[in-house]
Amino acid sequence: MSPERFARINQMLDNRQTDLTICLDKVHKTNNIAAVIRTADAVGIHQIHAVWPDIEMRVSGNTASGSQQWVKTIKHYHMSEAAEQFKAQDMQVLATNFSNTAVDFRDVDYTKPTVVIMGNERDGVSDEGLAIADQHIIIPMIGMVQSLNVSVASALIMYEAQRQRAQAGKYGTRTLDDAYCQTMLFEQGHPIYAKACRRKNIPYPQIDDQGQILADETWWQRMREPDPQAEA
Repeated sequence: MSPERFARINQMLDNRQTDLTICLDKVHKTNNIAAVIRTADAVGIHQIHAVWPDIEMRVSGNTASGSQQWVKTIKHYHMSEAAEQFKAQDMQVLATNFSNTAVDFRDVDYTKPTVVIMGNERDGVSDEGLAIADQHIIIPMIGMVQSLNVSVASALIMYEAQRQRAQAGKYGTRTLDDAYCQTMLFEQGHPIYAKACRRKNIPYPQIDDQGQILADETWWQRMREPDPQAEA
């Protein structure tokens, strides 16, 4: 791994926000899902959630531009499953919805642990999603349209959250656990060796503070052994 690659991955890890996330509520268009993931990566969101009870969601690699490698999508079959995770992290739950209690999305404190539920363009946030929300938020509009594409709306909210968190000094201090960071450094810094480890069922090695592999001779010997899949 080059020093530049090592530094860039570490910078990403240092800025990941583990207590800020988006929950896509039955958003099924792959280009919208991928665009949300791409923006999530750009603002430093560690993972997003997606509720889809019926089909497997697929992300278009071209639209996401590889960002799905960096932002994990946690899939739920029911909103109640997602709600349990949000409650366990003591997150404030926001939902985009036109209601009498909705406030401007910029008037919310995103420095708190936060999840924003985004609905699909036809139906909006589901009744289940609205029921678990602590606050409804809206994006003010003065034109003729009444809604934005879900990926555009998500981007506006995520960048407001990023702005507030940057002002509060929440970027630059690593909050991810070391095991996850080691995995990312190895998989993204040494992808050929990482693929070989998965094929040969070899444990991942440690990565040192220069981005290089720390492994004993036994590990390297197993790496040099013939690939069982190649012989099959």
